[in-house]
Amino acid sequence: MPAHELKFTVHGLPAPQGSKRHVGKGVMVESSKYVKPWREAVKAAAIDANREHGFRMMGGSISATFRFFFSRPKSHYGAGKNTGKVKCGAPQAHIIKPDLSKLIRSTEDALVDAGVIIDDCLINRIEARKDYTTLAPYAIIEISEVEETKQ
Repeated sequence: MPAHELKFTVHGLPAPQGSKRHVGKGVMVESSKYVKPWREAVKAAAIDANREHGFRMMGGSISATFRFFFSRPKSHYGAGKNTGKVKCGAPQAHIIKPDLSKLIRSTEDALVDAGVIIDDCLINRIEARKDYTTLAPYAIIEISEVEETKQ
């Protein structure tokens, strides 16, 4: 049974934590312009969710569930009388970029920045997936500090 848990929705385009590039004089910048707005959106949503729980920071064994939702491309929809209907041949699974592992990295880092978890190394269970949505892009995040049972 979870000792402490948060579940919240983040509105915005999920962005991967990519590589950094060196621009000189020891300065490194993110290679993706989308990661900063995504991390800020996650941070704000996590702080709001945690506020309801008295700003408790998770510091034990953490379980995380990440569901990232992306808008379907226009090419997935029919035309004419089928406008707004997903084509039969359109993929059901979101198996294109961004990489799921990189989405997880950026989201974990934002949870640390928000002060919701002490360190992302404490996350020892992850369930994650990417899906399509007919809505604007968003993510549902669930994190819980799990009481360990002795074995």
